[in-house]
Amino acid sequence: MDFSWEQIGELIVAIFETRIAKVIIGGLIILFIMLFLQRVVRSIFRKGRLLDANESNTMISLINSIIKYVALIGFLFYFLTVFGIRIGSMLAGAGVLGIVIGFGAQSLIQDLLGGLFIVYEKQLKTGDYVIINDLHAGTVEAIGFRILKVRKWSGALLSINNGEVQTIENFNEGRMRVIEKITTSFQQDPQQTELVLEQICSALNRELGNQLIKDITGEPVEPFKYIGMASTNEDFRGFSYYIVGLCDDATYWQTARDTRGIIAKYLYNHNIKMPEQHVLTRNFEEK
Repeated sequence: MDFSWEQIGELIVAIFETRIAKVIIGGLIILFIMLFLQRVVRSIFRKGRLLDANESNTMISLINSIIKYVALIGFLFYFLTVFGIRIGSMLAGAGVLGIVIGFGAQSLIQDLLGGLFIVYEKQLKTGDYVIINDLHAGTVEAIGFRILKVRKWSGALLSINNGEVQTIENFNEGRMRVIEKITTSFQQDPQQTELVLEQICSALNRELGNQLIKDITGEPVEPFKYIGMASTNEDFRGFSYYIVGLCDDATYWQTARDTRGIIAKYLYNHNIKMPEQHVLTRNFEEK
């Protein structure tokens, strides 16, 4: 059967006038607009100089998430409209459905406000190492419209609703204090221990001085120092002492590990007696 160009044109028009075709075309247009807006957002924040790299990535993550949700909701409304479903009439006439949607919207608004407050108050940003609700620790990967994503040390990706975030411990706020508690045996002479701890602080400042925060003169703001005895009966095990030092947040974990290694070597080399676990047993005589 031969088709004229006029018939082919009419066929194409008829296909494009079908509802499925309208949905596909509308979906592609919405997808294009979404990708275009996300690209504009990335371009604006990455070329701007008002925010640093992590803050820019945080804003990009949040705004792009909002754009995706708006695009999805817009596509759903468009889909229903194409098939002749009036959104307003449906919501007004379906009381139960309206209540369900209302509860869902309440949770959605709570998550949105939670995310906005987190970003506005600069509680965290992408790349920060945080502890969420005293339970979950990891590196912030993305702050979304509803979800905060944290990459754990194990590699697992934790997703938690913004509205569920109650407490945040941020380890990337410019400075971190290394605090090490050293506990010795009751049989260890405290005076000898304090002398060794002073030697340890000198060694820490000598070997890890480049990892400490410096003032404008190049001197450490808070060098490693022995600040005194923490307890005379630490968990019924012995005497305890504190050593502290102020380092940059970027080097905190490595500095803390290096600090513990140097402390352990000095305590061992100077034969400082450490507490040992004791198990008390009783013999019961048979009556």
